[in-house]
Amino acid sequence: MSSFKYLFVLILTTLNINSLKADLAFVDYEITVLATNISNYGGFGEWSFSALYESEQESVLFDTGFHEDTVLHNAKILKKDLSKVEIVILSHYHSDHTGGLIKLRKTYRSINPNAFSKVYVARGFFDQRYAKDGTKVGPANYSDPIKFKKDAEKEGISFIILNSHKEIAKNIFTTGTVERSVELYNGPQGLYIDKDLTIPDIILDDQSVGMLTNKGWVMMSGCGHSGIINTAKKLQSIKNLPVYGAIGGFHLFNANDTTISETANWLKNNGMVKFMGGHCTGIHAATKIAEIIGIERENLSHTAIGSVLTKDLIIIRSSVE
Repeated sequence: MSSFKYLFVLILTTLNINSLKADLAFVDYEITVLATNISNYGGFGEWSFSALYESEQESVLFDTGFHEDTVLHNAKILKKDLSKVEIVILSHYHSDHTGGLIKLRKTYRSINPNAFSKVYVARGFFDQRYAKDGTKVGPANYSDPIKFKKDAEKEGISFIILNSHKEIAKNIFTTGTVERSVELYNGPQGLYIDKDLTIPDIILDDQSVGMLTNKGWVMMSGCGHSGIINTAKKLQSIKNLPVYGAIGGFHLFNANDTTISETANWLKNNGMVKFMGGHCTGIHAATKIAEIIGIERENLSHTAIGSVLTKDLIIIRSSVE
């Protein structure tokens, strides 16, 4: 073969390999659900959420469950080493997402002094909330958010309060504050941010995470109180890519079919292929969204403890799915 022909063949081969790579998914992290409503065999299921991002270099935890032992127990049965986790993202202040933080720090700091030491929250996370009877409401099992903060800091936890987005690990972005341009509020009623009970709490500290892949964004929310569309738009403002997948809670279990259809059509028009809607999403809402978008069965999961999104973006269902 002449040198010219050899060079030509080499160029074609390289182009074909690069084309093949473009069709495949290459992701730094495997994602495993550690807390949600549905339990696998032996797991603790509860009204909460938590998920673990694992790469060769580091592990990142999103939310920490409700009961302080839930994530600890479920990680153990799934054989996940949480001592490697140094970065935590808390989606918002609600107890079902913050309950395990301090216990996790106490458990693993003797193995790794930096375990669970850096925690990202959005602006407003430490604002005091009040119930209708005037009772104070805070994160985890605390009524006072400042007391929660001080106790966590005594254990060596540092909080980073975000307004804007931030890349907190390679290709993992936390949104910080999400602009409410489409959905105003997606969540429960009955809490207030003032003692006079005149200003409803619409959970402005709600934030989510986006993982960059060569297929687009994979979004993760704890409850999506800012709205799934608003959150997706925030990720697209960071980098204008399709919203390829979504994992976690999106608080659509009480949504009417009109809202679900509008949400589904927006997601369809913005590239949604995979949906792992757990926790507060609602099975009806998740199924309806999948039907409207045309998501294939292998790309839909209602997420249980142990559900996985692999590094090649394949959904592995847990024992109950």
